[in-house]
Amino acid sequence: MQYSLRAGLDNGTENNPYMGFVYTSFQEQATFLSHGNMARLAKEAGDPVLARICGTIAADEKRHENAYIKFVEKLLEVDPNTTMLAIANMMKKRIVMPQHLMYDGQDSNLFEHYSAVSQRLGVYTTRDYAEIVEFFITQWKLENLEGLTGEARSAQDFVCKFPLTVRKLENRAKKVESCQMKFSWIFNKEVSV
Repeated sequence: MQYSLRAGLDNGTENNPYMGFVYTSFQEQATFLSHGNMARLAKEAGDPVLARICGTIAADEKRHENAYIKFVEKLLEVDPNTTMLAIANMMKKRIVMPQHLMYDGQDSNLFEHYSAVSQRLGVYTTRDYAEIVEFFITQWKLENLEGLTGEARSAQDFVCKFPLTVRKLENRAKKVESCQMKFSWIFNKEVSV
C-alpha cells in the first residue's frame, strides 16, 4: 500500500514570506549536503549510477539554495529587523524537512528512525545542521548587522549562539545506543538505528 505525506504539510513558516525564504534557504542547503553525502557513500559502495544520480540532485539543490540565499540577503538589506526576527523564529522551531510527516502505514515514528539511520551513516547529521547555521551566519553577515531594534538584537544574539546549542545536541547524539528496527520499504530488513 502506498502512503502520501499527511495533508496540511506544515514547515513552520506560519505563511510568513520572510520565514519561508529562511526555511527554503536552509532546506536547500540541507538537501544539497545530504544528497552529496549519499553520492559519496554510493561511490564508496561501488554504485556509480546511484552516485551520479545523487550528485546531479545535489547540484540542482545547490542552484536552488543560491537563489534563496540571495532573497534573504535582499530582505536583510531592505528590512533587517523583520528578517532577523524571521531567522530566529525558524531556528527556535528547529527547521524540519518535509519527510517528518512520512508514514509507511506501520511505523508511527518512521521519521525518527529514518533520521537515526541517516545520522549513523553520515548522510545528514547534527553536525551538518550546526554547520548550515554557521554557514548562514557568515553568508548573511548576521554578526555584523547594525541598527537593529532591541528585539531584533536579541534575535541576532540567539541565532549567532545557536550553533553552540546544536553542537551540544551533536555530542548527545553520539552517545545514543543503537537498536535494530525493521523498515517496510526495504522488505522489513532490520537496520541499526
